[in-house]
Amino acid sequence: MIQKFEFEETEIKGLIKVTPFNADDIRGCFTKDYSKEVFEANGIHHDLAEVFYTTSHKGVIRALHFQREKQQPKLVRCIYGHVYDVVVDLRKDSPTFKKWLGFDLIGEQHNEILVPAGCAHGYLVLEKSIVSYKCGEKFYGEYDDGIMWNDPDIAVEWPLEKVGGLGNVILADKDKNLQTFEQFMNTYGGF
Repeated sequence: MIQKFEFEETEIKGLIKVTPFNADDIRGCFTKDYSKEVFEANGIHHDLAEVFYTTSHKGVIRALHFQREKQQPKLVRCIYGHVYDVVVDLRKDSPTFKKWLGFDLIGEQHNEILVPAGCAHGYLVLEKSIVSYKCGEKFYGEYDDGIMWNDPDIAVEWPLEKVGGLGNVILADKDKNLQTFEQFMNTYGGF
């Protein structure tokens, strides 16, 4: 069975759900999750600067990250496993400013999202997973930043019950010490 590229706009401008090209046969499958030509033919400009992969255990939350400068648009796909992926619009002039949307990214479904610059991104790992990030800007450690995963002003509804509750959440030290949305606004006022 062959599945061609499909692109679906979401409520947050520039945040696009992508179904990549996928061909299944008796051997398994062949997936093409990015094509500059196909993306541009559909009005989407996303040049690759760097590609990253994360491997995470069930219960890990990779918090709501962004770069303060030289923001990174990202094409994000769970290539193995299952994550609940969250995007928060931090663009102060956007009609969906401060809104978050969540997506189940599942390796076997090959689905992905294109996260625009000016948005925070994070996810909860629902089973051991490998996630790829195809970034439109380089990573700059000096600009790396984020907002707490459980910030009350943003109020993401993480499906913690799927990992056995809050007691099973795994956070890196850097994600335990991120700023609140209020602190972000006081310092940057949005993007």
